[in-house]
Amino acid sequence: MEQRINAFQKAPGALQALYGIRAYLAKTALDDNLLHLLYFRVSQINGCAFCLDMHAKDLRANGETEQRLYMISAWREALVYTDKERAALAWAEAVTKLTNCDVPDEVFNHAVKHFTETELVDLTLAITTINTFNRLNVAFRTPGGNYRVGQFGGH
Repeated sequence: MEQRINAFQKAPGALQALYGIRAYLAKTALDDNLLHLLYFRVSQINGCAFCLDMHAKDLRANGETEQRLYMISAWREALVYTDKERAALAWAEAVTKLTNCDVPDEVFNHAVKHFTETELVDLTLAITTINTFNRLNVAFRTPGGNYRVGQFGGH
């Protein structure tokens, strides 16, 4: 598969705007490892090879275990995730998929047990941002596999 457009080169201003969101999120109360875990899961859902490569490598560099990475697509049945992580993963999947144009009340009610309203807004911003990165990379066929840890500071 050949890359269609290198969005990083052709529209650096657009990418800088997204990096501004990443800079904002780095200053929030949200745990960086949790964010990368969500980025990894959302990138699985969206089939973004570039982001999967990036976030798998960043997670490993931050001490994440192989077991948790391998099991993330089956997080509901896996015993290796905390209840807070489960709430965040359920929220991330619901916001990404928007089944029936809705995020179910049960998912919201579980999330607000673990996150403040401000954290939930920030979490949603993080999820929508990785969805944007995924869609850019998938649309323009950005290849995965060559990312070096810290290359972009993660997103």
